[in-house]
Amino acid sequence: MYKLKEIPKEDRPRERLINLGVENLSNEELLAIILKTGTKDISVRELADMILATVGGIQKLGNVNYQMLISIPGIGNAKACSLLAIIEVAKRISKERTSLNNICIKSADVAFEYFKSIFEDKKQEYFYAIYLDNKKKAIETKLLFIGTLNQSIVHPREVFKEAYLLSASSIICVHNHPSGNITPSKEDIVLTKRLCDIGMLMGIKLVDHLIIGSDTYYSFLENNLI
Repeated sequence: MYKLKEIPKEDRPRERLINLGVENLSNEELLAIILKTGTKDISVRELADMILATVGGIQKLGNVNYQMLISIPGIGNAKACSLLAIIEVAKRISKERTSLNNICIKSADVAFEYFKSIFEDKKQEYFYAIYLDNKKKAIETKLLFIGTLNQSIVHPREVFKEAYLLSASSIICVHNHPSGNITPSKEDIVLTKRLCDIGMLMGIKLVDHLIIGSDTYYSFLENNLI
């Protein structure tokens, strides 16, 4: 076992980052820089390697939680919090996206591309409405309901209340199925019909209702159910 101070300076993670660029560091070296120090018995690079081995590699690091981290020898409160903060920052950067506002939504693909990353790690159903002007440009996107694992509780009143407040001409509804199965449930079909009927009475058309699953979607419009 080598302590960091016993490693030639030019081979230490921070020096390698400065001299070679961050993109040329190994996963172990990047983690070592974040951890800063090891313990009296484990070097920081060994500690980094131990974390990766425990969680199953760098791709699985995003799934860890506080309890899992502090169960690893050498990881205390401070290191666990630092790692979780870095992981969350990385998630937010990777999911950074522009607003749909002022984007013309003429096909389901546009909405799907926006929402698929929003829904990718969700364990509950989330129900959104996209409110459009008379040229089908998005005015606003609203999260209206969060449901259980396999059911969202949606009331048309809330959907259309926001439409009036925004002076919207039409609406696209979007929700996810955490199971990945995009087949509409009976509740989905009933809700969509109610939204269509109410929209016709109120002069605010339901353009489409999308169900998003594992990297695919179901469109009520494309399936001739609207």
